[in-house]
Amino acid sequence: MVYAVRSFPLSSEHAKFLIYAQDKETQEKWQVAVKLSLKPTLPEDSLKESQEIEEIVFPRQSTKHNGHLQRQKRDWVIPPINLPENSRGPFPQELVRIRSDRDKNLSLRYSVTGPGADQPPTGIFIINPISGQLSVTKPLDRELIARFHLRAHAVDINGNQVENPIDIVINVIDMNDNRPEFLHQVWNGTVPEGSKPGTYVMTVTAIDADDPNALNGMLRYRILSQAPSTPSPNMFTINNETGDIITVAAGLDREKVQQYTLIIQATDMEGNPTYGLSNTATAVITVTDVNDNPPEFTAMTFYGEVPENRIDVIVANLTVTDKDQPHTPAWNAAYRISGGDPTGRFAIQTDPNSNDGLVTVVKPIDFETNRMFVLTVAAENQVPLAKGIQHPPQSTATVSVTVIDVNENPYFAPNPKIIRQEEGLHAGTMLTTFTAQDPDRYMQQNIRYTKLSDPANWLKIDPVNGQITTIAVLDRESPNVKNNIYNATFLASDNGIPPMSGTGTLQIYLLDINDNAPQVLPQEAETCETPDPNSINITALDYDIDPNAGPFAFDLPLSPLNIKKNWTITRLNGDFAQLNLKIKFLEAGIYEVPIIITDSGNPPKSNISILRVKVCQCDSNGDCTDVDRIVGAGLGTGAIIAILLCIIILLILVLMFVVWMKRRDKERQAKQLLIDPEDDVRDNILKYDEEGGGEEDQDYDLSQLQQPDTVEPDAIKPVGIRRLDERPIHAEPQYPVRSAAPHPGDIGDFINEGLKAADNDPTAPPYDSLLVFDYEGSGSTAGSLSSLNSSSSGGEQDYDYLNDWGPRFKKLADMYGGGDD
Repeated sequence: MVYAVRSFPLSSEHAKFLIYAQDKETQEKWQVAVKLSLKPTLPEDSLKESQEIEEIVFPRQSTKHNGHLQRQKRDWVIPPINLPENSRGPFPQELVRIRSDRDKNLSLRYSVTGPGADQPPTGIFIINPISGQLSVTKPLDRELIARFHLRAHAVDINGNQVENPIDIVINVIDMNDNRPEFLHQVWNGTVPEGSKPGTYVMTVTAIDADDPNALNGMLRYRILSQAPSTPSPNMFTINNETGDIITVAAGLDREKVQQYTLIIQATDMEGNPTYGLSNTATAVITVTDVNDNPPEFTAMTFYGEVPENRIDVIVANLTVTDKDQPHTPAWNAAYRISGGDPTGRFAIQTDPNSNDGLVTVVKPIDFETNRMFVLTVAAENQVPLAKGIQHPPQSTATVSVTVIDVNENPYFAPNPKIIRQEEGLHAGTMLTTFTAQDPDRYMQQNIRYTKLSDPANWLKIDPVNGQITTIAVLDRESPNVKNNIYNATFLASDNGIPPMSGTGTLQIYLLDINDNAPQVLPQEAETCETPDPNSINITALDYDIDPNAGPFAFDLPLSPLNIKKNWTITRLNGDFAQLNLKIKFLEAGIYEVPIIITDSGNPPKSNISILRVKVCQCDSNGDCTDVDRIVGAGLGTGAIIAILLCIIILLILVLMFVVWMKRRDKERQAKQLLIDPEDDVRDNILKYDEEGGGEEDQDYDLSQLQQPDTVEPDAIKPVGIRRLDERPIHAEPQYPVRSAAPHPGDIGDFINEGLKAADNDPTAPPYDSLLVFDYEGSGSTAGSLSSLNSSSSGGEQDYDYLNDWGPRFKKLADMYGGGDD
């Protein structure tokens, strides 16, 4: 590829030059002459005709001559085809013509293969199979594919290869069709203030999609503008090839200019402003702070005051100014006290928000000792000043602190106060004087005393002079005494404004006296009926301490006489003794054995203590086996109460069950009939199957069996009682209405009333008004019973024939037959 490296005029004469090529392996050389001329201004069609299409001929193959392989003279290697991108056509655009020398004798067909032809992207290059004309069908883009590698083939009409394939390389010539693009539209960088010229700041980078080895992809950078332009309009420069930005002038001061904005331009064609394409980006350079300004106090003297005995109180607020960037190590102030506080009662903390120094009290201050402090303080940054700064590294000031007198608490000295006294002191004995001191020497105040804590209420204190006197007997064995020490707390109060008070503890170490007699331990024991195989070991309990306690002396009293007769006691050592049966057998039971125990006090103290001994039958191991063990042990009060409660609850349950059973029996008797079911008239009457009625013997009127008070008045016959077993053939005669008797309360009375009503009613059944039968129908073999008339005397008719009717009429025969009876 031949390029013009610079612009030059082309004269009418042809410009001629030679191009040489050399094979690096064989050192064989070639040369070609190139003539440059102006393109004629011809129409596009005529220009196309005037251009000669390059022809590519398949190279000849080696042939044999007289049996020897004869090599043909070496040809030029087929040069690549150079095709500029973004061509406007017209398309298809002819590139080269491919042919074979054998096309004179054979009919050949030409084809091309490879990416761009028959492989993706397909259809970019096509070939005329007859003429071998290779053409391009569309504009090419070097940024997509920079080179195409095709293979040309020649075959006969039968598809047989007549030539070896040849390689055709098509290079896409780059055109300057892409602008440079910055990787970021905004670039951020920093540079410390006060930096010297030549200090590196940052690097900006742009890329160009065109060929980086050609002028189209060679970029150059430059700074178009700088804002602000102080202190110099050219504070920075840029390397036009690498994009590195550096400082070129001094005077960077963050306190004056904190940020610079540069407009950077990238141009291809090596920065040619005429033919190159350009693009811009923004570079933001922040000037970082360095410690070039020390903190300065806003005043030479600061004042504060603090009440005495107060800590963690802010006394004074120290303010400073610093021109450096806030909340950075170059701005943060560190305070220290350089003088005036030898005991370390003050400290200075830095407020992180305001950068002020807070003077605080860390140890209590006594007004009576120090009334004022004058402190010398210094302030400096957390990091040292930058080199070359002429200012002093720190600033100093003084702080005047006034101490305010306040009313302080009275205090007892010593506290606690310890005294030693024997127990048993009588009430009214003066023990000691327990007074408090007032630290306020410059205040005239009085102190009064009161008792704050006295668990056993043994003491009192004089409110004026603090004398402590007993009001009860001191007892070392009291549960309020711990480790022989009794603690009492007293309060001392002044009359200041506001009144203050303090407490003090009086510890009385009580010395023991022999005021407690020893007692037997344990108080209950068990033993066998015989001396063997066991005995009872006992000891003594004495609330006193040495030397008023053990060793102890154990003995049995002389009376009653059976004690020494039945028992014997043997001292084992100073604290233990052994009680044994003296006789061979003692009946089982509970015995109270008195034992005399004497301690070692001066004078000694004796006591007769009762030991309850349970004597029982024992096995071979000496363990009680009889049931009296439980009885002898006795039941506690709680167990007895529990047993009584259980008994009471059981009795209540039994009583409730009895009441429930009685109530159930009453309900059952109330539901039961007053007569026996076998004699129930209604039950006997309802045996209708014995009558053998006719086909119409279906409906029965049982209303008369109901109690009269349950029958509604409508159900009572309005004109008398009519038999239902007889079909009426004439008008029913009118009879007096049978009155509804009130409930008799007894079914027997009810039946008697019904019998009387039936006797006075000629239409009623023969012997009982409750036997109301339905009409039996016509054609019955039995005669009608309607001719039977009821009578109270029964003397008008003869009923003896009823005895001949069989057992079914036996009842009627007994009632009406057989004479007057």
